[in-house]
Amino acid sequence: MTRTPSAVARALERIARLDPALNAFTEVWPDEALAREPTALQLPLRGLPFAVKGPSGIRSYATRRLIAAGGVPVGATSVPGPGTYWQTWGQGAHGRTVNPWRADRTPGGSSAGSAVAVAAGMVELATGSDGAGSVRIPAAWCGVFGLKTTNGLLPSPDRSGLASAGVLARSAAGAERYLRHVLDGYEAVLDGYEEPAAPALPLSLPLPAVYSEDLGFADVDPEVAAVVRAAVDRLVTAGTVRLVDADCALLDPARAWQAVRGGSPGDPEAVAVRRGNDERLDDVFAAAPLLLTPVTPNRPHGHEGPGDLYSTALTWAFNLSGHPAASLPAGFTGDGCPVGLHLVAARGADVSLLGMARAVENSTPTVRP
Repeated sequence: MTRTPSAVARALERIARLDPALNAFTEVWPDEALAREPTALQLPLRGLPFAVKGPSGIRSYATRRLIAAGGVPVGATSVPGPGTYWQTWGQGAHGRTVNPWRADRTPGGSSAGSAVAVAAGMVELATGSDGAGSVRIPAAWCGVFGLKTTNGLLPSPDRSGLASAGVLARSAAGAERYLRHVLDGYEAVLDGYEEPAAPALPLSLPLPAVYSEDLGFADVDPEVAAVVRAAVDRLVTAGTVRLVDADCALLDPARAWQAVRGGSPGDPEAVAVRRGNDERLDDVFAAAPLLLTPVTPNRPHGHEGPGDLYSTALTWAFNLSGHPAASLPAGFTGDGCPVGLHLVAARGADVSLLGMARAVENSTPTVRP
């Protein structure tokens, strides 16, 4: 009788078969992963194979918590390599990381390999970190789910306070498995609701939501905007979302983000932009629990670089403000590039955000080209 390969063995087989073309991994740990699996099978995650972001990912707080819960790390994923000043790129063990939908395009970054590994089915989830969109952008461009947690919710080595831990998964339900095991107090928030039979919190549909195509300042590719708007319209038609007539016109956060990242959080312009946007976002979340936007203003660019358009235009405002945010697949442009729908919730509402994301996923399955 043929023995069915274990989950870890299946993940390692897929990595060996697919990664030479995709270059999502910088290191793979077959011996260590298979040795961990028997013990991990007795724990809550039951030997779930996962990938870690970059060379330091194995030492991160989230990785340690996942291992303690029975997750099995199988390898480290690619991040931007030497000589690239942009962060929407990756360098794997065999060369540049490619987008699994279009090899001539980048997967986004900096959690590049993590997104590709999940999109290609090599692992079910991968850790990431998000300082300007580094989880949400590759999630959008690779057609998977990506969560940036509330700033400060989980430990982060980033001294600027801009970066927070995150996860890339096949779905919001997969991200729930991550958050359930890395966040202290998750069960108390759930108040007895169990996964996967129920969403993260009991929801009353339709969800009140504010929609903004450009946050008041971004130059968005018309086709990207059209794909996202069509996804929002499907949510309204399905009775999942009810759009609230409220404005979300923020101040462009680019210079403020750069000042904070550069070590000058007290820069007067940065302080004014952060205060102004915090006040405007407070008004948004007083009107509705959910803000919807495109994840990026652009589609995946080529491997030669992004040009003059910041792919972070619609994401880094929420690294400055600290709000949790997620990317869900919204559809595809005519040239076969995935587009992400951006979901943003109030600070600390990470569990609620996952519940809302599951409701959105259930209502609008993305049609693949």
